Amino acid sequence: MSKQFWSYLIEEKRIDTPKDFINPVPHHSWVTGEANVTFLKKRFDALKVHYMFEEMAFTTAVEKMKAWFPLIANNRGSDELMAATRMERGTEMNFGALTKKLFSVLETEFNTPVHCHEEVVDIDPDEDVEWAVEVQNLKTGQRQFLDAKHVFIGAGGGSLLLLQKVEIEEKEGYGGFPVSGEWLVCKNETIIKQHFGKVYSKAGPKDPPMSTPHLDTRFINGKRQLMFGPFAGFSPKFLKEGSPLDLFKSVTLDNIKPMLNAFWDNLPLTKYLIEQVTATHDDRMNDLRTFVKDAKSEDWDILVAGQRVQIIKKNHFEHGELQFGTEVVKSKDGSITCLLGASPGASTATKVMLDVFEIAFPRGD
Repeated sequence: MSKQFWSYLIEEKRIDTPKDFINPVPHHSWVTGEANVTFLKKRFDALKVHYMFEEMAFTTAVEKMKAWFPLIANNRGSDELMAATRMERGTEMNFGALTKKLFSVLETEFNTPVHCHEEVVDIDPDEDVEWAVEVQNLKTGQRQFLDAKHVFIGAGGGSLLLLQKVEIEEKEGYGGFPVSGEWLVCKNETIIKQHFGKVYSKAGPKDPPMSTPHLDTRFINGKRQLMFGPFAGFSPKFLKEGSPLDLFKSVTLDNIKPMLNAFWDNLPLTKYLIEQVTATHDDRMNDLRTFVKDAKSEDWDILVAGQRVQIIKKNHFEHGELQFGTEVVKSKDGSITCLLGASPGASTATKVMLDVFEIAFPRGD
């Protein structure tokens, strides 16, 4: 659905130079060991019957994998049991570059102003409209009130703190746990040129799904890059440039019990995060060497990419559960909608927003 939407914008000439934000990069899944090879073959057989995966290829041949991703498959013995799948029509997205283009479309073609360097201070009910949004300019300190029939809160990790400012009962019980994402970034051009694709393996048996390791070709500001990760870090900030007090400010009387429940029920995740936070550069390089056997420490630097806030919510038994996906929270009348959780990603962003439109504007107005 996202590809269809972007294609429409390009055909309508509302977006030019699509290579600024999207490039064809094949996607792979790669595993080692008999059990994992069996798993991947079963998954391939199940997916292959779906029309969206008809073009998927599967192999256990090392020579084929050397053609697909030589940086990983080289320097491995012919007796090493491996398997991989490949989707030629995979893509690599720079969602930041696309967002700037979408903002430009809103301003130039739909007369919709986009204000930057503004912070939402409060969201209060308004008798005349629906909501009064208090906004402060971060440069001048000047405050103003904006009237709105509908408010959508889509502030990434900052969404939870904004939702807590709104006087609706649906917000109760939600908490958040921040996790920072870190990546090894290659700085050796010779190595970067040896790999073209995204190669995913499997997360450890007790590791969270967001930890699935992958070696990626990326295009950032038009330049080809090579990155490996993700690694988890911890910061109490809800945004990369947020406040160290964000986590503490998010704790309220209605969510403290679910947050404690979620902490207690997810001790393996806590152990995983402690291991990740205390990991050294050598530890991360050893993880990379499960992909690239001869990787050298001097060729890679660590980069902190950003923050994600995992949702903690009450279940039917008033118990707290840690959620790894994305969730839309809405008021009863749909005049407030809020996107909580980890970033939905470019592939699902369009679908998520269509869901929001159905909630917020059920009559199509």
